[in-house]
Amino acid sequence: MRKTILLAVATFLGFSNLMLSQDAPTTDFSKWQFRLRGIVVTPDESADIEAIGGDVSISTAVVPEFDITYFFDENWSAELILATTKHDVEAVGTDAGDIDLGSVWLLPPTLTGQYHFTGGDFVPYLGAGVNLTLFYGVDEGPVADDIEYDTAVGFALQGGFDYMLNDKWFLNFDVKKLFLNTTATVDATTALGATVDADVDINPWIFGFGVGLKL
Repeated sequence: MRKTILLAVATFLGFSNLMLSQDAPTTDFSKWQFRLRGIVVTPDESADIEAIGGDVSISTAVVPEFDITYFFDENWSAELILATTKHDVEAVGTDAGDIDLGSVWLLPPTLTGQYHFTGGDFVPYLGAGVNLTLFYGVDEGPVADDIEYDTAVGFALQGGFDYMLNDKWFLNFDVKKLFLNTTATVDATTALGATVDADVDINPWIFGFGVGLKL
């Protein structure tokens, strides 16, 4: 985990230095941009579960997302993405059968650096950055006595486009891939007489569509 954090921070700092080193253009541009999207969060999950084996199934979530973008110049920007999602979790194919592990809320603030291809109403962009995912509101379900999820730090890749309706308002389509890993500690003493650790890759795809405003 420490190596992952250091690598993520180094990657973002390097990208930030690149953005800040760009010469400011002489033309005017809007420094602030805000978007409100509806997003579909689809985990690409897998797990290594101690003792009882099996895999994990994590449900898809549909929620609103709000993001704030600051432009260093016409092309380079930094975007902060804010949303929270609730997912049902199940251990499947274990030696004890399928186990309902209840649900958990994820709060995954994500900061990306972006490059925007300007030149018309259609403005595609690419981005990369870092993600911090916090787990809260855990409902352990009918089997486990308690479940703890470690805070996750990972990378994010992003692509999408804005379509300008006028000088201020635009439509947006966005796709992100987050690379997230957490350790889940399941206290199943009552049901199984053991506490089980699971190394869980969540790695969600996030598809979003919404509207935006430039200021």
